This record gives sequence, structure tokens and C-alpha cells, in this order.
Amino acid sequence: MLDSIIKETKANPNAAIIWMHGLGADGHDFADIAPELGLPENLAIRFIFPHAPIMPVTINGGYKMRAWYDISDMDLGHNPDIEGIEKNSKFVAEFVDAEIEKGISSEKILLIGFSQGGVMALHTATRYPKKLAGVASLSSYFPTTSTMPSDGVNSKIPVFFGYGNYDNVVSPSLSQKAYDFLKSNGNPIEKHSYDMQHSVCIEELTTLGKWIAKCL
Repeated sequence: MLDSIIKETKANPNAAIIWMHGLGADGHDFADIAPELGLPENLAIRFIFPHAPIMPVTINGGYKMRAWYDISDMDLGHNPDIEGIEKNSKFVAEFVDAEIEKGISSEKILLIGFSQGGVMALHTATRYPKKLAGVASLSSYFPTTSTMPSDGVNSKIPVFFGYGNYDNVVSPSLSQKAYDFLKSNGNPIEKHSYDMQHSVCIEELTTLGKWIAKCL
């Protein structure tokens, strides 16, 4: 398994959230996020923040950094690294497997990701073979919709979509396209956009916290 940072809101957690960071960051990027979510005090959650593998990234001149998959074009909707997404989603699934082995029900597990991490969360959650609580995409997109199984146990998984109206990294149109796909697919889905760039904001996090509490 990949290395990760683990934080628990209370002893003996009965729910888990696996939260994937974006390109070039690591698990520390969101490791202190829990207090910003405004979660109910009675929720006992184990937060897992994995560190993505270190790999060369084409768009950065082949420089090696933490990445969930390669990016070769500034237009993220063009020629996505499907093979890399599929390969490394197995690492995310391993974290889900591990939490189930620890006694947490799969239906008490959420996947959340920012940017590249959001791609991994959406891809992995919609293909995981046991029912999950939900998946959240922050400032992200969904390049593997064409291979999403229509009859999988998580094909109608609840989804939270949050993104910035002025995002200059992941185009808001890409986030909207992913939202439209999942909406038309029949997924219970929330969409929230904010006047920000490629980031998260307090308003988004508190809204996400309410959604998490509803799912768990």
C-alpha cells in the first residue's frame, strides 16, 4: 500500500474517508481539513490521506513528482492518461479494502479528492465492487465516464461536486460536463460552484461537511 497520513475524529471510528490530493502535493495537503468541515461531534471518522506515487509528469518536462497519473496536455480533456488512472486507482481501492478489513462497513466509507485526486475518487468509487457511502469531487473532472459500468453496485453512488467558477487549471466546463453525465446517469448529486480559482474555500468545506454527515 501507499504511505498515508491517518487522523481520527474520535476513538474507535466506525466510518472512514479516503481523501486524495492533487498533482505535485501529498497527503499533508488536506491532513488538517477535518475541523474546517464542521462535522457533528458524534461522528467517529478515520481520515486517510494517501501520498500518490512519485512519477515523471510530461507537462512538467518529465520532472518526477507525486501524481496519480500523467498529464500530457494543458487541455485536460484531451488525451487523458486512462491507463495511469486505471493502474493507480488500484492503490485507492486498497485503502478501501483495508478499512473494511478493520471492521468498517463499506457503506460507511467515502472517497474524496481534489483535482487529480478527484478523478481518482470518481473513477475508483464508481467501479468498487462493494457499496460505498458516496464520493466527492473538488475542482475536478471525470475523464473515464465512457468505461464506467452502468450496472455496478456503485453506478448510482451519491456524488458531491464542488468547483471554482474561475478555475484556470481544471476548466469549469470540464467539471460541468462530469456533473451533467452523472446527473443524466441518475446519481443523487449535489453541485456547488464558488467564485474562486483552483482551490477550496471555507463555504465549500462547510457545505461538504453537511453532505458528509448526511452520507454517514
